[in-house]
Amino acid sequence: MGNMGKAGKVLRQVLESYGISQNKLALTLGVKPSVVFRWFHEQTDPSAETVRSIAEALQGLDPAAADEFVRLYLGDYLQDSDKT
Repeated sequence: MGNMGKAGKVLRQVLESYGISQNKLALTLGVKPSVVFRWFHEQTDPSAETVRSIAEALQGLDPAAADEFVRLYLGDYLQDSDKT
């Protein structure tokens, strides 16, 4: 499907754009900072359920960051579904 690493790329872009640290996201999610580090550096991909949790955590930190994360991560999917 070609989405390996996409969540990490999007997450890195959003965290950097909105000045949110990996550690702050980890604390909000209740995971170890090393988990966020591995996503951020595209070493592992979060599950679909975890992507939802990331969006929810970002919503609590900065709603605009959450919107951007969802838009960037699901943008292609949302555009494709509009065409059907």
